[in-house]
Amino acid sequence: MAASCVALLAVLALCLLLLRAGKRRRQGRASRHVVVVVLGDVGRSPRMQYHALSLAKHGFSVTLLGFCDSKPRDELLQSDRIQMVRLTELRRLAVGPRLLQYGIKVAFQAVHLLWRLICTEPAAYIFLQNPPGLPAIAVCWFVGCLCGSKLVVDWHNYGYSIMGLVHGPRHPLVLLAKWYERLFGRLVHFNLCVTNAMREDLAENWHIRAVTVHDKPPSFFKETPLHLQHELFLKLGHTHSPFRARSEPSDPAVERSAFTERDARSGAVTQLRGRPALLVSSTSWTEDEDFSILLAALEKFEQLALHGDNLPALVCVITGKGPLKEHYSRLLAQRRFQHVQVCTPWLEAEDYPLLLGSADLGVCLHKSSSGLDLPMKVVDMFGCCLPVCAVTFKCLHELVRHEENGLVFQDSEELAAQLQMLFSKFPDPAGKLSQFRRNLRESRQLRWDESWEQTVLPLLMDRKGALWFS
Repeated sequence: MAASCVALLAVLALCLLLLRAGKRRRQGRASRHVVVVVLGDVGRSPRMQYHALSLAKHGFSVTLLGFCDSKPRDELLQSDRIQMVRLTELRRLAVGPRLLQYGIKVAFQAVHLLWRLICTEPAAYIFLQNPPGLPAIAVCWFVGCLCGSKLVVDWHNYGYSIMGLVHGPRHPLVLLAKWYERLFGRLVHFNLCVTNAMREDLAENWHIRAVTVHDKPPSFFKETPLHLQHELFLKLGHTHSPFRARSEPSDPAVERSAFTERDARSGAVTQLRGRPALLVSSTSWTEDEDFSILLAALEKFEQLALHGDNLPALVCVITGKGPLKEHYSRLLAQRRFQHVQVCTPWLEAEDYPLLLGSADLGVCLHKSSSGLDLPMKVVDMFGCCLPVCAVTFKCLHELVRHEENGLVFQDSEELAAQLQMLFSKFPDPAGKLSQFRRNLRESRQLRWDESWEQTVLPLLMDRKGALWFS
């Protein structure tokens, strides 16, 4: 019954699409309009937000389709060139076999996305994030064929490799997803990807030509001035005790956090002597192994500090949200650390860059399912000149250069040793941590806007510099 209803809806949607497509062709193409599609939470898809903002900056009107579970950046919401269109997410059904539930979900998303694209004004380009690409690539390609839109797919990873983590690499569903991505990837007008390794893999194994668009930090990821650090610490201190002052100042005109103090008379903000070190990590709260690596390293750091290894107190902030966050938060609460404090806030989009720009060290636990993508959280950290310790995988060298802008580790023992070395005699201006930060400052890395203008914008222009659809 459910399958019949879905099939009927699909047929009706197709008929409406054909009728509307004919009307669109009579109206002509909208050369300055682009549709950006995220079959996921827009607020947690920063790269696609950046695409939308760059397109708007260069004179395009943008319709951004996606789930709205968390708030996107204010610049996107306030832009008069960007319109947000909410997609409806079908949560997992509680009845029937899992394969049937998945099939119904995919069918619903296909029909719903089809309908939303029908109701959207004609576009010169459709930008699509992959993964998730099932069923979005096929739907967007089909709409593009009927309406004359060019499809641009931005490959962040392979969807089939993520499915393989759950079902195994030889599962029929995983093999089907791999065939699907390979087939429709070849039909796309322009393919973008996040690493040179992925570009080479697409070319060699799938015969797909792609342009590497490395993730770059936008301009708002930068070192945070002391007065803004102080305001952020006070704000976070309202709900998270590690940011609160360990002791009250003797002068009532002084306002203090765990890391900074401000003189109300002069307004001057200074860092506290003997302040804790601030470590920031980020996780989707889905992988037990990732959390275990960090927890074991923190426990080792605690033991070393208790044995008088001249280590500072450590505040570890773990950002992000996910299905296992409450479970892991309870595990953390059971640890009775003396020199380590852990908190797990969910930060507003505007506060996250401020936190990174205030921290002393970032830790990245991202492991790629394909070995071909890079952690965007490290890109953001480097934009804030924040040194990083990152768990190693195949193409991480395209971003993290060991002993130059950070360190690479394999397990909790190695991470614990790195924390001990980096925070020994903290804060030491002659230490490794300060050296890595100086290297990041001097690297003068490209920002997102500059990189986008060099790599993506030329794809939308002909050799004379005019828009393809003008």
